[in-house]
This record gives sequence, C-alpha cells and structure tokens, in this order.
Amino acid sequence: MASTAPQDEPNEIKDDIPDLGKYKRVDIIGEGAYGVVYKGVDTTTGLPVAIKKIRLLESSTSEGVPRAVVREVGLLKELSASPYIVSLLSVIGYRGRLMLVFEFLDYDLKAYMDSRTDPSAGILLPGPDALSLSSQLLQGVAHCHARRVIHRDLKPHNILVSDRGKILLGCVEYGMGVDCWSCGCVIGEILTCRPLFPGQSEIDQVMKIMRVMGTPDEGVWEGVESMPYWQERFPKFVRLDMEKTNGLGGRAKEVVEGLLRMNPRTRLRTAACAPCSTALLNPVAGNTLNAYSTAPMARAAGAP
Repeated sequence: MASTAPQDEPNEIKDDIPDLGKYKRVDIIGEGAYGVVYKGVDTTTGLPVAIKKIRLLESSTSEGVPRAVVREVGLLKELSASPYIVSLLSVIGYRGRLMLVFEFLDYDLKAYMDSRTDPSAGILLPGPDALSLSSQLLQGVAHCHARRVIHRDLKPHNILVSDRGKILLGCVEYGMGVDCWSCGCVIGEILTCRPLFPGQSEIDQVMKIMRVMGTPDEGVWEGVESMPYWQERFPKFVRLDMEKTNGLGGRAKEVVEGLLRMNPRTRLRTAACAPCSTALLNPVAGNTLNAYSTAPMARAAGAP
C-alpha cells in the first residue's frame, strides 16, 4: 500500500525554498545528520536528481556552513573525475540554507542486492554481476586513496548503485587500511549475499571476526598485545579457510582474504587490487565462486 506523506511535507517542498532554478523537488527520500534529502528533477532534461538540503549552523564556521559540508563539497569536486564517485551537479544557497544537487541513483547496494537475491533459497547475484560490483568498488576506493581521501564508513547502505549495476560512492570523508577492511567485508557480502561477520554487539563482532580470521598475536600483528583494549583472556582461535566458512574460492577468496588481514599494515591496498580486478570478471556459469580462477592473482607494484 502506498504511504501517505505527512500533512506538512507538501507545503515544505513547495514553499520552504521556492527557487531552485531548473531543479524541482518532488518527494522526500529521507533525513540525514545535516538535513533533508529529496528526489527531484532537472526540468530542462527530465532527468532525476537527488537534492540534499543542509541546515546551516551559525556556530559551525564564521560563514555558518558546517565544516563537514565544506569538506564534503571540496572532496566531491576533487574526486568527480572518477566514474565511480557520485557527481555533484550544483550548489545552491538560499536564505541560510545550502542545497547540494547530485545525480540520482536508483538503489543503495543493500537494497540492490535484496531486490535481486534470496540467500535462503540459494539465489545469489549472477557471478559476473557480483564480481563487476566488486571490481567497481575497488576502483572507486582506489581513486579516493590515490588522492589521500579515506571514506571511513564503507558499507552496503553507503554505496550507491544504478539500475544498470553501476556503483558510485557517496560522500567521502584515518588510515587506508580501514577502507581496505571494509572493502573486503562488502565484497564478501556481494559474493555470498550474507554478512561475513554478523555481530550483534561490539564484542560479539570482535569474536565473530576472530573465529574466522584467527586471534592475532605479535607474530601476525606487531604491537597488538599492547593496545589499550587488548585482553589476555581473548580466546585463542585458529584462522579458518574462508572457502569452508563462506564458500569463497579462487581469485575472489584471495582478494577478500588479502583485504581482511588482521594487521592493517599488511592488507592488500585497493590500488593493488583495482588493476587486477578485471581478472575477477572472467565469466563463468552459475554462481560457483570457486570457478573464478585457479591461477593466483597478480599483485600490482606497491602492494604490501
């Protein structure tokens, strides 16, 4: 059943900021930390757009624009050369508000996968589609890392996908190893349609990771046992084979395991994976991940 918008929403869309030039707001998509996101349309082309209305806080900067927004706009302009970063089409200021106009994408990655898969029935994304998404993710993050930009919050809900299966990273923002780990988790979920480490709390998350990846020690990760939250009573798990735990095999397994090394200094970097990502796209029948190759993945120069 179609949902009915609250009574005040049509007035707000119509009257709050009446002049957006060639852009017209048509619906509310949701609310974020700094404001409302609308679906809109470019009246000159008929193409859909996403419009983010930013609440400007007087205490944020001398101009009243939140520093995070200034950073987001600057980074999006810098990164827009990549086909894997969402395009910022326009920035419009109006009576103490800032409107950011982006190209519109049909789904986030989670919704895209949910609409096409049913893991309980064994229905996964077709192999070439799953690995195409993985390849695009690696290339987009590598583009950011080459410009010393770290996303910090990569997850299926924050990755945009067009109806044609094209990935775009949303707004970007501490070591690149953080993003590499996230890429490993997301790619694993793309390939299996299940989270690799479905923790219900922080400590449960840590335990689920250790049960698969093994409990790190000084031999694997120098300095780990002197970290503030390290506990001697952590169970001593032995690393498991992801082919047995998650069904990942061949090059896909090699990429995911390389991105998920416990020591962030030794993780595969996206710059190393991206040039090799076409090797992940060898078409195979069905969803048999083991068939994605038998030869080892070539490492790009500069890989750890």
